[in-house]
Amino acid sequence: MAKEKKSEEAEKHANGFTKQKLETLGKRIVGDVRKGETPKFVTTTRTRSNILYDKKQGFLRLGANQEERSFMNVAQSKKFMQTMAIAAKCHKFLTESLHTTIRGLFYQLKFSLGEDVDESIFDEQAESNPLIEDLEVSLGVKREDLNLNANRKGVLAGNMKVRDTFGNERVEIDCSKMGRSGWQIPSDVDNDIEFVDIKAKYVLVVEKDALWQRLNEDNFWKKENVILITPQGQASRGTRRIIRKLADKGLPVYVFTDSDAWGWYIYWTIKTGSINLAYIGGAVATPEARFIGVTMSDLDKYTFLNKLTIAASEVDIKRAQEMLNYEWIKGHKEWVVELERMIKSKKKLEQDALQGPRLTFVGEYIKDKVKNNEVLP
Repeated sequence: MAKEKKSEEAEKHANGFTKQKLETLGKRIVGDVRKGETPKFVTTTRTRSNILYDKKQGFLRLGANQEERSFMNVAQSKKFMQTMAIAAKCHKFLTESLHTTIRGLFYQLKFSLGEDVDESIFDEQAESNPLIEDLEVSLGVKREDLNLNANRKGVLAGNMKVRDTFGNERVEIDCSKMGRSGWQIPSDVDNDIEFVDIKAKYVLVVEKDALWQRLNEDNFWKKENVILITPQGQASRGTRRIIRKLADKGLPVYVFTDSDAWGWYIYWTIKTGSINLAYIGGAVATPEARFIGVTMSDLDKYTFLNKLTIAASEVDIKRAQEMLNYEWIKGHKEWVVELERMIKSKKKLEQDALQGPRLTFVGEYIKDKVKNNEVLP
């Protein structure tokens, strides 16, 4: 009971902290108006030129460049107004303890400015989405702290329990008793959620849901005592956050994807973060993650795989060549070898091919890789 009370108090503090930041922003804007000064909104620039790879920390982050949005500047006034509208609406969500999606926020604000003004606050969601991100950066909070959620994506199974407070009800979820479906990872894994009683040797992130189901049916997570996660393709913010949080608990993280540029990029977004989310890089990146496969080098060790390769398309080749230019990738000679081999051979390999000899071979492959520490950085 003491732990639950502490968690509830921490959550109230977190919500209050975000509300306070929004209120401070509002008071500053009002103060500028009352003093006869031009109200301004300042945020860090999220352009490609202001995204840096922090080699010491091992993830992508924003640089120091900032941009200013002034209400009295004709070219900036609409965006300034739209940003303030989003801030006000998020403050209302926090006050009411209600959540919505970024799509829901768009519809909350898609209305005319008045009977005599034939213009809406927002016409398309493409207008509101980047302004939400601007607000995140300016306030130093995450979208989820503003009670804005995204679609759920990702599934987990393993020896851990989750305490979830939702709709004024607290429930405890045992992730070892979720059957074939697993626990669906929510968009927000920070607020009102606590991870407890984690008993696992490591975390295994499997790119494809089909392979996750294969391993789940084999009880791989139970036999090997691991936390088994599938992002179901590119990892969502919620899935990246839970991987980060489990790494913070001291669990090693291994990532298992296809042997092609797209699968490898899924790994790198988990490891170093992504260009699009550089503004919360430290929160969603797991630099200590290691790549377990599938690799082009597996063709040498597991000879049956040579008959199961797929021809790489021109798009695949081009993407691999682009990855060779990324500072955070080309600094690892092992990855340069993998990418160059794929480009030269014009072949790729899916993780599903490991089911070739027998369906249960996938688990044997993973156990062998972990045991012998056959991983890429």
